[in-house]
Amino acid sequence: MGTTELAWFKSSYSGTQGDSCVEVAVSEQTVHVRDSKDVSRSPFAVGREGWAHFVGFAAGS
Repeated sequence: MGTTELAWFKSSYSGTQGDSCVEVAVSEQTVHVRDSKDVSRSPFAVGREGWAHFVGFAAGS
């Protein structure tokens, strides 16, 4: 599956001004991450376990 077929959504922490937004899309094996201000750039992908560790770290747990 290419990244254009993914269902992208913005972080719930993204501001309403349209700046500093991160979008993610979840596939079977990976979580894809991109900058919503420049979707022409290639997103990066991490495994689901790596994403879970990142989110836990970012949440302070």
